[in-house]
Amino acid sequence: MPNRYIANIFKRQMKSILILGAGKSSIYLIEYLVKEAEKFDWRIFVADYDIEAARSRIGESKHASAVLLDINDIEKRQHLVSSSDLVISLLPPALHYFIALDCLQFNKHLFTASYIDDKTEVLRKEIETKKLLFLFETGLDPGIDHMSAMQLIDSIKRSGGKIHSFKSHCGGLVAPETDDNPWHYKVSWNPRNVVLAGQSGAVFKENGEIRHLPYTELFKPENTVGIPELGELSWYANRNSLPYIDLYKLETAHTFLRTTLRYPEFCLGWKNLVDLKFTDETLKYDTDGLSLQDFFKLHLNQNGFAGWIETKLTSRFRETADMLEKIEMLIKLEEDAAEDVKEDLKKFMLIDEQGQLNTIGLDEIKTKAATTVAWQTHEANLIINQLFFLGMNDEYTLINKGVCSAADVLQFCIETKLALKYGDRDMIVMLHELEYEVDGKMYNAESSLIVKGEDNVHTAMARTVGLPLAIAASLFLQDKIPITGLHIPVVKEIYDPVLFALNLNGISFFENHRVIG
Repeated sequence: MPNRYIANIFKRQMKSILILGAGKSSIYLIEYLVKEAEKFDWRIFVADYDIEAARSRIGESKHASAVLLDINDIEKRQHLVSSSDLVISLLPPALHYFIALDCLQFNKHLFTASYIDDKTEVLRKEIETKKLLFLFETGLDPGIDHMSAMQLIDSIKRSGGKIHSFKSHCGGLVAPETDDNPWHYKVSWNPRNVVLAGQSGAVFKENGEIRHLPYTELFKPENTVGIPELGELSWYANRNSLPYIDLYKLETAHTFLRTTLRYPEFCLGWKNLVDLKFTDETLKYDTDGLSLQDFFKLHLNQNGFAGWIETKLTSRFRETADMLEKIEMLIKLEEDAAEDVKEDLKKFMLIDEQGQLNTIGLDEIKTKAATTVAWQTHEANLIINQLFFLGMNDEYTLINKGVCSAADVLQFCIETKLALKYGDRDMIVMLHELEYEVDGKMYNAESSLIVKGEDNVHTAMARTVGLPLAIAASLFLQDKIPITGLHIPVVKEIYDPVLFALNLNGISFFENHRVIG
């Protein structure tokens, strides 16, 4: 499409939106904005290097056009930006800064779901001076998490409440009805982000103290939270929760934590992958002609698999066997003892995990021992099944990625083995947990969201990432978001109308408050 033709179309329209990128997350965003364009007589341009992907997103709409764009073609890119009213960037995060510079140069507004990076932060004053709105972090996480949390926080504060603890959990999971692998996970988002998650460790505030967790301690399946109508999920702490304390105006809260949700089995398995250095970006392999089975054999032999087996499985079973032997001795002692001694044996003192003395019955010890053995057996089977599922016994799938890292191969495994298949459904889960005080009484508040995808293309992830951004863009072009500057959606002028529109589109939170003291 000639640039002159594009310019003429833009010129004829009252308002226009340029969408950069037509990838997986764009499907609901483009669909929503095309309908809005038909309603308000706007023009939508979807620019992507894959012109067929762009065309497939817009359908037959007369209010939308697909444009072939190499993002490195500065002249064409800037022409598109200069001809629009609002730019929505769905490009990789590293490219947003260059789009931001284009928007500043041509006085255009910019919206994206990505985080504000340090380079964009430097542009804050210029953005404010030019009275532009650069709205970042308006997807799912970040995005819906900010808006729903701030609406709840502000509501509690208006009622006179003082918030002592804030925890926010969010995760992209596989829906239970299509959960059919030992990882209990299928990738619905950027697989690279899954592979690298947590490598910088985590920082958060807990009981008044700043806690730093290293990478090796993040993925603990025992860190769980109950989700209404779903059950227990595990969580691992996000990279840095601290900057959001000021943004959420919760400086006095003794606990502030943001996490990612997974099924417990995933966290157990991922911890093992970390221990076995599968997420390492420094270990290099020539993968041309190398099968997954050969890679696993090579990598495990070079990275202490035998010692890991001894530590994780063999020694633990040995410890359990020793414990069972001692319990058998207690049972025999109980059987042979006089009646008064039997009564004493039935209850005695043990130290719990917190170092407190507890009275515990012999029958309870037997039950706990049986539970321990059962869990260790399950854990051992799960670990092996997870490794097999990723390809440890796959002699037919060739990697053929040239020289690449262990992390690169793991990403290939995830893309190959844990992809959403035809008919699969993903699921988004979000939960905010707050403890607050009103008039001397302590309360617990929970606000939860569960969204399921339609299929492996129309995913819950695409819906919850794309719709907030699309809604915010439409509201802004309707002059219903009356602010400018560099923002994330933590202000009432943004979160109230966007959450209201999300609710109309079936993305709704369930909220519950109860007295706890």
